[in-house]
Amino acid sequence: MEKELIEVIGNQKVQLEKLLILLQVQKDMIMKKDTFGLEGLVDKLSDCSKKIAQEEVARRKVLGEYSLVDIVKKCNNDELKHLYEKVKEVLNEIILQKETNSLLLKQELVFTNKMLNVINPDREIKTYNSFGGLRR
Repeated sequence: MEKELIEVIGNQKVQLEKLLILLQVQKDMIMKKDTFGLEGLVDKLSDCSKKIAQEEVARRKVLGEYSLVDIVKKCNNDELKHLYEKVKEVLNEIILQKETNSLLLKQELVFTNKMLNVINPDREIKTYNSFGGLRR
């Protein structure tokens, strides 16, 4: 079972590293404001996510009811422990990169909306209501 688990976790690590590379490419495209490149990257991210899900299903088939953490703690296989730690590191990097990309996109949207408001301001006549505040 350990050999199968090492193989499955190794495959999962490879797929996660590919996802991390794609997320870094996404960040570069966001910084360069390459919207068409971002659109093309969506399919690659989707395919990579599907492959990761397939590897996760394979891992669950190998493990059955057992938890990966429990098996890693109980086994004496250094290669399995090393792979497990590497997968955890890559997952943390993926989470960080994904949050960074999300923040960059939100920042770009806020900037774009503010620029649109400057270029095309609200043309409605502003009047005061009975309480002295502006009615919009």
